[in-house]
Amino acid sequence: MRVLTLTPFYPTASDDGAGCFIAEPIRALQELGIESQVVTVGPFYRTQGDSGPAIPAQHVRYAAIPGGLGLASAGAFLGSALISKAREWHRQQPIDLIHTHAALPCGQAASRLSRELGIPFVVTVHGLDAFFTEQVHGPAGWWCKRVAKGVYRSAARVICISHKVAEKLSDSAVNLANISVIYNGVDHHRFQPVEDGTQAPTVLSVGNLIPIKGHELLLRAFVNVCQRHPHVICEIIGDGPERSRLAALARQLNISDRIRFSGRQSRRRVAEAMQRCSVFVLPSRYEGLGCVYLEAMATQKPAIACQGQGIDEIIRHRVNGWLVPTGQVGALTDAISCLIEDRELRQRLGAAARQTILQGFTLAHQATQLDQLYRECAA
Repeated sequence: MRVLTLTPFYPTASDDGAGCFIAEPIRALQELGIESQVVTVGPFYRTQGDSGPAIPAQHVRYAAIPGGLGLASAGAFLGSALISKAREWHRQQPIDLIHTHAALPCGQAASRLSRELGIPFVVTVHGLDAFFTEQVHGPAGWWCKRVAKGVYRSAARVICISHKVAEKLSDSAVNLANISVIYNGVDHHRFQPVEDGTQAPTVLSVGNLIPIKGHELLLRAFVNVCQRHPHVICEIIGDGPERSRLAALARQLNISDRIRFSGRQSRRRVAEAMQRCSVFVLPSRYEGLGCVYLEAMATQKPAIACQGQGIDEIIRHRVNGWLVPTGQVGALTDAISCLIEDRELRQRLGAAARQTILQGFTLAHQATQLDQLYRECAA
């Protein structure tokens, strides 16, 4: 079976973590006989690095108007840039299915390719902003929502990474029978436990440094944690527009000597950081699922997340992880402190977390479900 994958997210030679949630399942699908031709896309004004060594990808640029208004119309331009190429690819070796990631711009382009080439397409929704109205406001946001709804209606299947994401699509414009929930999987071989060392207790957070990830909340909670545990340190992996503000806040709170901003790291470095940490924390307030929680769980570490996010479908409080109310510094402080203090509790939750991953959330589990869905849609 041959699948054309269209995605704005994909690893590059300089950043193998970008879009790893796309590339890693594709590798697992290869073992099931699914051949993927990957096309990464981007507007003409944005540079794109070379794809990583795992699954090579072709890059296609398209005309676009910068800003929110451009997002609503980008899929039409992308479709025009792709159609002649897709016809030739299909002529050389027939394509059975198109898998597009996000409705805009790839889903809109895939909808055109589907109509003109007679190939079904599926679309994956990776976050809670299913209609892009959190990214784009005003009339442009309304236009994005209208176009996205059209994509979901015309897709052979809409894949959601959690039931929380599926809820965002549950209105009269989207056929609920056309929605499938397939959770992301984790590479449990790369993210596997190692023997605990004797280093100082470490709190780890991994994520883009943007407001919704909750790093400010983590820093404010960490002030209180430091008062209870003088030797604890916090490592934050990731980069983004919030970095300078967060670094300034750490100085203002007098904890800059206990905070390590490590920037963007490779997949190998992220796995090593998770293996050596004591507790993983990401108090995100807007998370469709969050692969980093699964990766921490796979390394047998307790993960702290917020209630009401997609990950609370997998983490059971005080059973295989820890859930706190969104935005509450005191609850986050208590959670981190409790786990730092109680090694036996950390080990018990971590062991249960690892078993949760092995029983249903590996890349093999995800690939098996995708394989079945692909074959049903292409039949």
